[in-house]
Amino acid sequence: MFKRKNLTLVMLTCLGMGYFLAMSSLSINPFLKSQAALIPFQISVVIYFTYLRWHRHKEFS
Repeated sequence: MFKRKNLTLVMLTCLGMGYFLAMSSLSINPFLKSQAALIPFQISVVIYFTYLRWHRHKEFS
């Protein structure tokens, strides 16, 4: 039915829509809202680059 890549994209789209809805409904300071919206992206980028670095380090060892 769905390929693995398509299923992953559908799941990420649903998560993104839910995250956007949750961030939009928060009634906090706009500056804090923007920071709260960016923190998960920053954490995911750090995890991704850390994984890439460890993976490359294992290849060269």
